[in-house]
Amino acid sequence: MKVRLHKHTLVFRFPAGTSRGVLKTKPAWLLLFEDGNKKGIGEISRLPGLSFDENSEFENRLYRVIEDINSGKDLKSILNNLIYWPSIHFAVETGLKDLRSEYHAFVDNWFTKGTDGIPINGLIWMGDKAWMTRQIDDKLSKGFHCLKMKIGAIDINTELNILKDIRKRYSADKLELRVDANGAFQKEKVMFILDKLAGLKIHSIEQPVRSGQPELMQKICANTPVPVALDEELIGIFDFEQQRELLSYISPQYIILKPGLQGGFEICETWMNIADLLKIKYWITSSLESNIGLNAIAQWTSTLGIRMHQGLGTGSLYENNFESPLYIRNDKLWFNPNHVSALNLPK
Repeated sequence: MKVRLHKHTLVFRFPAGTSRGVLKTKPAWLLLFEDGNKKGIGEISRLPGLSFDENSEFENRLYRVIEDINSGKDLKSILNNLIYWPSIHFAVETGLKDLRSEYHAFVDNWFTKGTDGIPINGLIWMGDKAWMTRQIDDKLSKGFHCLKMKIGAIDINTELNILKDIRKRYSADKLELRVDANGAFQKEKVMFILDKLAGLKIHSIEQPVRSGQPELMQKICANTPVPVALDEELIGIFDFEQQRELLSYISPQYIILKPGLQGGFEICETWMNIADLLKIKYWITSSLESNIGLNAIAQWTSTLGIRMHQGLGTGSLYENNFESPLYIRNDKLWFNPNHVSALNLPK
């Protein structure tokens, strides 16, 4: 078995606004596995300012992993040594699954057979009111029953007014509304904002304050009128006891699991096991991967039995994404089992 590296710059169809800045491009690093006639792809997906392994040693570590794989070193040992390199771990783990699959389908179930799709939310990016309203109208016209709106970058009153406009048109039993603050709010204002959101029957808010403030987050979760989902709070925590202590102490209503940022499927399943014991709910979200990483995450998600809306609707973000068996119809992500040419290895 051999592996090589392919770099690709993804270009957004529009400036994607978040509370951490505006995204126009995103690098995708692909690990291309070959073993005889079999081929597989794994994606390294890092987000600036968020990924745990975004440091000066990243490329040295990556090339060392490629060298170790090509020299025939034990794959299990290689994966075990990547615990603190979550983006590389995710790429190796999923690339090996893809290598062993037929037509990039490493699970055999209702999803990869194309008999049903995974419910997903429609993602609304930050911008001025007119731009956000156009996105909302587009998603609603396509049949979405759950929207997630990025908030915290523009004036909060403008954002609340947009949400009010949606609620005037669609009641909570017709449309689920989620918001994602990406840690944007200050502790002095967060409870006031949560009270306003509660009046609009918001399903949940992701990461209302920046991560790394467990005492503040615990107080928020204990007193919030809107269910809180931890997101960035989970990144960079790999020890089981630390994971258990964090969730036990903060006691959030939800957690968001992102295999590409947290280090693959196994560590996400550990988070889920702890959450189940503590009666904390969860859903899965992509972290702006290309269709290659998204394909792997969607297949894994389909095995979990989670039927609430997932955050997996990011495949249409890029002008130059890779060909894929994935497609969106209404508010579900589907897999086309007849699209056997999808995800061909780059030359």
